[in-house]
Amino acid sequence: MVDKDPALNDVAPKSPRFYGRRKGRPLRKSMKRRLDEFLPEFVFDPSVCPNIQFGRHSDCYLEIGFGGGEHLAGLAAAMPDCDFIGAEPYINGVASLLRYIDERELGNIRIWPDDARLILPNIDTASLAGAYIMFPDPWPKRRHAARRILQPALLDQLAKIIRPGGRLVLASDDPTAKSWLLQTTIAHFGFVWTARRPADWRQRPADLPETRYMKKAERAERQSSWFQFRRCEGQVQAIREETPKI
Repeated sequence: MVDKDPALNDVAPKSPRFYGRRKGRPLRKSMKRRLDEFLPEFVFDPSVCPNIQFGRHSDCYLEIGFGGGEHLAGLAAAMPDCDFIGAEPYINGVASLLRYIDERELGNIRIWPDDARLILPNIDTASLAGAYIMFPDPWPKRRHAARRILQPALLDQLAKIIRPGGRLVLASDDPTAKSWLLQTTIAHFGFVWTARRPADWRQRPADLPETRYMKKAERAERQSSWFQFRRCEGQVQAIREETPKI
């Protein structure tokens, strides 16, 4: 289990309740080797300033729940002057990201192989340039709404650690999840939705890498949406009387 990793024992606070998988199919030997050999090198230490861990002062972004790591690796490759922290409890996904890091020789990623909520309180105020939550588990049933990763408490923490003017990007291909992501974030005082026309949420932003999951959603005729928010200062007054149909 990830929480037994000696690299985490001294820094991990008490876990919030987590819903979802931590392990999948048995890992191939090559993937196990990457976990054993490379993960300690790339583990994010929440007790140490990211500038120190990356060895430079640069814009730093967080991806919560990076899945197989394809999107995060694509960002890191396209933005070599920026640094990235990826949080993912699914150990198979962590192994997958390590493969991308190895094959693409990416040095600007650090990994938290556990629940992102464990490290958010340790990240300095206004220290991040932005955050991504891409295609999270939708938990579409109403009785499971509390299991959805994006909650007001999480937005409170993101509003604290993302600097004014910073970026929060959310995406989903599930109708229930899309409505939840959009309505929950619009209601928060710390963020303002930047969309001005339907194409702003119906089309993938040009600076976000396309992934195999996105292509799979298209083949299945599931319409993906991308919601971009800007971190603002003070309270945000409602600029729309109702949420546009997505």
